[in-house]
Amino acid sequence: MTEIDSLTGLPKELGIGESITKESQRITVRTVKRRYGKLTTLIQGFDKEVNIKDISKKLKSALACGGTVKDSIIELQGNHVEKVKEELIKYGFPKDSISTQR
Repeated sequence: MTEIDSLTGLPKELGIGESITKESQRITVRTVKRRYGKLTTLIQGFDKEVNIKDISKKLKSALACGGTVKDSIIELQGNHVEKVKEELIKYGFPKDSISTQR
């Protein structure tokens, strides 16, 4: 038996619920200076319904960098603010919901 999404009332297999949650999020992309002057890009503001680990894996592959997920925040090694915004738009997040800070 299929699971029904509580938000849409449709089967979860369709994946419609995830696209709706992507539209309602406020994502912040910023850089932070870490030890020895190294820059780290932080991406935060994801809801629980979105698969953060999958997005992190795609971003690390597309940007050719290392990174991790801690407390619903994606950390990428290096300064990738503009590139991350472009990639998130490709993954279905609206351009208006992504804010960048430097």
